Amino acid sequence: MVTMMSKCVLYDRECIDCGECDQCSLDPNKRCDNCMKCITEGADYRGIVIDRIILPTDSKLQKTDESDN
Repeated sequence: MVTMMSKCVLYDRECIDCGECDQCSLDPNKRCDNCMKCITEGADYRGIVIDRIILPTDSKLQKTDESDN
């Protein structure tokens, strides 16, 4: 079975499963559990930019997006 490599969300490379994208930005020893403390504490305003949503059923869309880059 051939698996398609996914694009790294942090660096310009293929994903190597390093786990860096799952690290908590407030506590580097913790894996992100979506507690949202990084965007709700210590600031008057914070924002997150969502550039793409990939659903498991969108494999054809994902292949098209990767071929465009």
